[in-house]
Amino acid sequence: MTRLSAPFTHGAARVWTLPTGPLQENAVLVAGPQHEGFLIDPGDDAGRLQVLVEASGVTVRAILLTHAHFDHIGAVQPLREALGVPVYLHPADLPLYRLGAASAARWNLPFTQPADPDHEIAPDQTFQAGDLTLRTRFLPGHAPGHVVFVGEGFVVAGDTLFQGGIGRTDLPGGHGPQLLQGIHEQLLTLPDDTAVYPGHGPRTTIGAERRTNPFLR
Repeated sequence: MTRLSAPFTHGAARVWTLPTGPLQENAVLVAGPQHEGFLIDPGDDAGRLQVLVEASGVTVRAILLTHAHFDHIGAVQPLREALGVPVYLHPADLPLYRLGAASAARWNLPFTQPADPDHEIAPDQTFQAGDLTLRTRFLPGHAPGHVVFVGEGFVVAGDTLFQGGIGRTDLPGGHGPQLLQGIHEQLLTLPDDTAVYPGHGPRTTIGAERRTNPFLR
């Protein structure tokens, strides 16, 4: 059973993270004070994520995807059905999304291929759930259609920036210089105290990574 841990708070916003699946991908639940929000990157363990949503009391308005690698989309289909919500993805990642089952099979991992997303994500798009606002920034390099979601005091960064690292660029559609340029332009322009919720591993801050991340020197 999933035990509901206390969320991180950023002003009026609350953020829960739950590592899912064998690759320990971080699914993220974000909500405002009106208890409306978004589920981001439900990678696996649909049952545990549904328990998290129910225990938090959050009404999820949509599933948002930073990108479409299989470890970030494995619980999309059961949760979109259970929650009755649409799925959003940048169109440049649709080919990766449709290859989810084939990609997981190369790792000999079980996977439920989700039906296509309901809507496209555009750069600078605003997502509103009650009084919670998230803004999209386009940051390819790890994946062709990778985006990050910026809230007040935090960013859900997917597989772009990690504590002490950056996303892989040796996978199909990866591009190292593009990723580094995007990190500098789209993330390091945020305030130093901005919390970073990455797709794997512990949370960090923009300032800490600016000072100590060896890939950004």
